[in-house]
Amino acid sequence: MAAGAAAAAGAWVLVLSLWGAVVGDRNITARIGKPLVLNCRGAPKKPPQQLEWKLNTGRTEAWKVLSPQGGPWDSVARVLPNGSLLLPAVGIQDEGTFRCRATSRNGKETRSTYQVRVYQIPGKPEIINPASELMAGVPSKVGTCVSEGGYPAGTLSWHWDGKPLIPDGKGVSVQEETRRHPETGLFTLQSELMVTPAQGGAPHPTFSCSFSPGLPRRRALHAAPIQLNVWESVPLEVQVMVEPGGMLAPGGTVTLTCETPAQSSVQIHWIKDKQTKRGQPQAMWKGRGWELSPWPWGS
Repeated sequence: MAAGAAAAAGAWVLVLSLWGAVVGDRNITARIGKPLVLNCRGAPKKPPQQLEWKLNTGRTEAWKVLSPQGGPWDSVARVLPNGSLLLPAVGIQDEGTFRCRATSRNGKETRSTYQVRVYQIPGKPEIINPASELMAGVPSKVGTCVSEGGYPAGTLSWHWDGKPLIPDGKGVSVQEETRRHPETGLFTLQSELMVTPAQGGAPHPTFSCSFSPGLPRRRALHAAPIQLNVWESVPLEVQVMVEPGGMLAPGGTVTLTCETPAQSSVQIHWIKDKQTKRGQPQAMWKGRGWELSPWPWGS
């Protein structure tokens, strides 16, 4: 069953029929595993015929001439009685150039050249290991978008409340990884999204990712979206208690207690003379606040 020929020079022809396609010229895209038929223009439809098919693909090191009488290449590509070339199940190794030269019964010579590329559309992408919540002002991982089984590789994109996310290395960053299966040649893409929600932003943002095929040009495939809660950080009232008070002699010890309203998942940093103190002492929760073990401030 014919899917049609290219409408203009340089246009890519999409092969969608179950049988394959009969095409007449130019650039061809075909789905992996499907049959493909290439016409030899100018060839008589019935023998005797004067024609020559040759190809230069991933299966060959140079130009390979095919015999119309058949041969060991019949399982890959064979010349049909009408002069067309049949590829029973096109694969990644069949990408390349195909040429036919035919001479009609009145002696007119016609040449046909095809550039063949193949494609495989993967299933819908999926967001794995999604976050349960985000904190405003804190860089957090949203999740990892995964697409498996595509060819060519294509691209993954992220969306925030339906709008494309552009990595800027600040509030939005993406870490990508592309792997290729050693046997099938198909690609697996991964994209990990990190965001820093702004203070006062949307409390329940929706994130999604999409896969855009490299060939042919068609609509993107979208993963199921996820919706996350964004928590606003509330400033804590912090007090520092000093024991003992008053003047201290050099070499003496002092205990500092950092008091917060509640025992929460806070990080406490102690700074002395505008520099973070190295070798900070242990801090323990003491009912009202965090208490440090004695610290020799004279050091």
